[in-house]
Amino acid sequence: MPRVLIVYHSQSGASARLAAAARAGAEGAGGIDVALCRAWDAGASEVLAADGLLLVAAENSGALSGGMKDFLDRTFYPVGEQGRVLPCALLLSAGNDGRGARQQAQRILSGYPMREALEPLICRGPVTARLEALAREFGEGFAAGLEMGIF
Repeated sequence: MPRVLIVYHSQSGASARLAAAARAGAEGAGGIDVALCRAWDAGASEVLAADGLLLVAAENSGALSGGMKDFLDRTFYPVGEQGRVLPCALLLSAGNDGRGARQQAQRILSGYPMREALEPLICRGPVTARLEALAREFGEGFAAGLEMGIF
């Protein structure tokens, strides 16, 4: 059974809500094992045990949140040394437009052994039921694509 790892960093709670919604969507896809970890608690062993990685982070001061950058820094070499290329997807909670955080994440991930499976989803403004629904659909789509072998 394929395994999706959802790693999130949240200070205000917005990214945590979006990560929970993405998890619900991924679990709803069926045929997938889903793990949810805070960025501070996740490491290379969790990434290497996964078949796909969904990153959920906030935009802070127009850039990717520090907790997510820390996670990517800590796992970059241990994961890269294994030679596995994982499909990944990026979900951002943005107070501004999210472009800076997206660009920074994509720049980091371009050197990481990842391939972008979905276009990043940027959820702008306060988390609403509509944004949670988008995050659920995003998680479900990522999990379904992984389960079907598309990614």
